[in-house]
Amino acid sequence: MFLMVFTLPLFGQNPLTSKDEGLIKKALFKQQEDWNRGDIDAFMEGYLESDNIVFNGASGPQYGWREIKERYLSTYPDRAAMGSLTFGISRLYGIEKSIAILVGSFHLQREVGDLEGFFTLVWKKVDGTWYVLSDHTSVKAGE
Repeated sequence: MFLMVFTLPLFGQNPLTSKDEGLIKKALFKQQEDWNRGDIDAFMEGYLESDNIVFNGASGPQYGWREIKERYLSTYPDRAAMGSLTFGISRLYGIEKSIAILVGSFHLQREVGDLEGFFTLVWKKVDGTWYVLSDHTSVKAGE
C-alpha cells in the first residue's frame, strides 16, 4: 500500500514547466519561420549539434548533425522545393526536467506538390536552451 501511495503522484506529474513548454514551442515555431525564409542554416540551429542526434524518416535513420543538414540541403535544394511549412502541435510533455517529447504534424505547401505528415521530436535542454535530439518524421500515406 505504501508503495502505491508513494508512486502514484510521481507518475501523474509532468516535469516540464510552463516556461520550458513555451521555450520548446518558441524553438519549434522559429524553425518554421527559418524554413519559410529559405534558411536551412538557421533551421538547423534547432537541432543539437552532435554526432548522436538522429533523423528517422522514410529512408531510415540518419545520424549526425552535419549529415542531417546535408540531407535537408539535398532534398530541398531551392525555395520551390522548400515551399511553405506549417507545424501543428498535438502533444508536448516532459519525460524529466531536461527531456521532452513533442508530437505534431506538418504541412508543406509547394508548387511541385504538397506534403503533409506527422513527427515525434525528442527535445533535450542543454545550458538552458532546448534542442531537437531525435526527429522521427513520416509523410502521410498517399503523399
